[in-house]
Amino acid sequence: MSRVAKNPVIVPSGVEVTLAANEVSVKGPLGSLSHPMTADVNVVREGDSLLFSSTNGSKQANAMSGTMRALLANMVKGVSIGFERKLSLVGVGYRAQAAGDVLNLTLGFSHPVSYTMPAGVQVTTPTQTEVVLKGSDKQRVGQVAAEIRAFREPEPYKGKGVRYSDEVVIMKETKKK
Repeated sequence: MSRVAKNPVIVPSGVEVTLAANEVSVKGPLGSLSHPMTADVNVVREGDSLLFSSTNGSKQANAMSGTMRALLANMVKGVSIGFERKLSLVGVGYRAQAAGDVLNLTLGFSHPVSYTMPAGVQVTTPTQTEVVLKGSDKQRVGQVAAEIRAFREPEPYKGKGVRYSDEVVIMKETKKK
């Protein structure tokens, strides 16, 4: 059995988990999420915790039990606390401005870049060079952050570009004569 799947997922108060034959749904104060179940994993609710086990001892079933446990733990955390990614813009004239569900970026191109947020992701800009993404779905928040970063990735000589706030950019030395 997977080492990850051995740990139970604790369901906090205010979060409702519904186990169906082919889908699991999680509802909380920040929204609701659902994910399809696989036949390789058994999910059992005991009190305020979820226990995971594989239906058979195959490698696939063991791997999926750990994967399903991690996905459900992220769903429970997302609907109760939520997820957040911070991006910072480094470079002269690089700016961000949130207007509703549209993020307007000035990244040194000849035109401004506007990015429309998908459903379930909120964007705020505390300063002109910071972007904060919040949402209940970890995968969606991370994907949006990656798409915004892809507009202008940090370059290795000056470090200019869009980067995660905790990202460390390794700087290269310039050529010598």
